[in-house]
Amino acid sequence: MSLFRLLQALALIVVVALPAPARAVGLLRDAGMEHGLNQLARPIIAAAGLSPSRIQILVINDMSLNAFVTNGRAVFIHAGLILRLQSSEALQAVIAHEVAHIANGHYVRRSINAQNAQRNSLFGLAAGVAAGVASGNPALGAGIAQGTAGSALGVFLSHTRAEEAAADKSGLRYMARAGIPPEAMAEVFDLFAGQEALAPERQSAWARTHPVSRERARAAENFAAVLSPRTSDRTETEYWYQRARGKLSAYLRSPSYTLDRVGLSDMSDPARIQRAMAYFKMPDMSKARTEVAGLIEARPDDPYFHELLGWMEIESGNAERAIDAYREAVALAPRAPMILAGYGRSLLALNTPATDAEALTALETARSRDRNNQRLLRDLAVAYARTGNNGMASLSTAQRYEAMGRREDARLHAARAVDQLPVGSPGWSRAQDIMRATEPNRTRR
Repeated sequence: MSLFRLLQALALIVVVALPAPARAVGLLRDAGMEHGLNQLARPIIAAAGLSPSRIQILVINDMSLNAFVTNGRAVFIHAGLILRLQSSEALQAVIAHEVAHIANGHYVRRSINAQNAQRNSLFGLAAGVAAGVASGNPALGAGIAQGTAGSALGVFLSHTRAEEAAADKSGLRYMARAGIPPEAMAEVFDLFAGQEALAPERQSAWARTHPVSRERARAAENFAAVLSPRTSDRTETEYWYQRARGKLSAYLRSPSYTLDRVGLSDMSDPARIQRAMAYFKMPDMSKARTEVAGLIEARPDDPYFHELLGWMEIESGNAERAIDAYREAVALAPRAPMILAGYGRSLLALNTPATDAEALTALETARSRDRNNQRLLRDLAVAYARTGNNGMASLSTAQRYEAMGRREDARLHAARAVDQLPVGSPGWSRAQDIMRATEPNRTRR
């Protein structure tokens, strides 16, 4: 048995080498920040021949340096990478590289290559077990399994590195087409070059699965030199970059850090957003409201300033003030799912039949446009329960647990939904899907 466990662990090398799925880590969801990041991404996505409305830029709550895609609908960027990059062009270079993976279909091929590598590794496991048992020599079996697993992993990573090199070139082309200086990609590689000097256990996954950064930087510089990027006005791009990055920094860092670096005399929108966030965290809602009031006075038609006020008010327990702010935001951006989700949450806080019904409408609309908001699913479950639809409340809870990777809890609540929803209804069918996907003996991909 000890031999089998050893070989089984070796076979799992291929599995743990794969990028962590987005659902296994927390997302930092914020309407204004995501809008700013999507503004940076729009020209790149369009240059790749894709639809900007179909790809989201989402932030992972992780201070390490990484970015990845798992499907064709979203680019995931770690908060630590956004905060370490020092220019809007460099952040767009990261986005361009990841968009290239989507445009080139790498995420589909990578899944196939990973499955092949895992299968080959398991073949090696079987051969190692057989050899170890037949010879009575556990070391022989372990050696066979380890060699096969290492070979399978090497093949997988060689495919990965080839895809990364192709994504570099495609991303550089997209940047040139969009009027973004393509040499900015070298800045990203210079940042990651420092990772490669660290011990393997301290390196980011990016450093272990990509070609050598120094070589990539030189290749990017050479490739950029032969491109002829069109010029474009960077004013609007820089504005949204500073807003998004500043808000993220103020949210994650201490108020003293933020106020020391922003100061009190800077009246730009990004600076006022950061001060508002810092005062809110202290907490000093009076000063936070003053900063947001200045933002709204300068840009009354910006829905994300009203949304910021609504978020601070609901987090401070001021439901009625939050509802007023969110109503303004919804009026200005009626299709923005994060704003609708916040509005629904603030309505739920009043806990009256009328506001619960209005909250359900807002939350259902938000859910139809955003499948990545776990907080929304929790609020939606509350709204369904209060309006008498316990079956859909159980389904929403099951979906939230499924997204969190809590398979047993998801299966439990899906079973409750199946018992309560009409047979054959869309909700009943979705609950059945969750039950099948979370069967205890089902192979996880």
